[in-house]
Amino acid sequence: MPIVVDIDVMLARRKMSVGELADRVGITPANLAVLKNGRAKAVRFSTLAALCEVLACQPGDLLRWEAEDVEGAEGVASEGTTAPADAPGAATPRPPR
Repeated sequence: MPIVVDIDVMLARRKMSVGELADRVGITPANLAVLKNGRAKAVRFSTLAALCEVLACQPGDLLRWEAEDVEGAEGVASEGTTAPADAPGAATPRPPR
């Protein structure tokens, strides 16, 4: 999945366990594990906000985007998307709507 959740990094910085984070955020350790291991299909903004509040961070500290590894197209944005300007094969940004 192109969205990667970096909860482990913040947990280590805060010296906090997965169980403690789950308890303080108000979700089950199993649901936190699904999110942490990249198996989540979605995350509620309320959950993301609670994670950020407990970990004293911004959403961008927890989430990052990685291009999917498509054979022969690594680092190339797919049609209709944009990639960072400094990314190899970056597409031209779309005009605003």
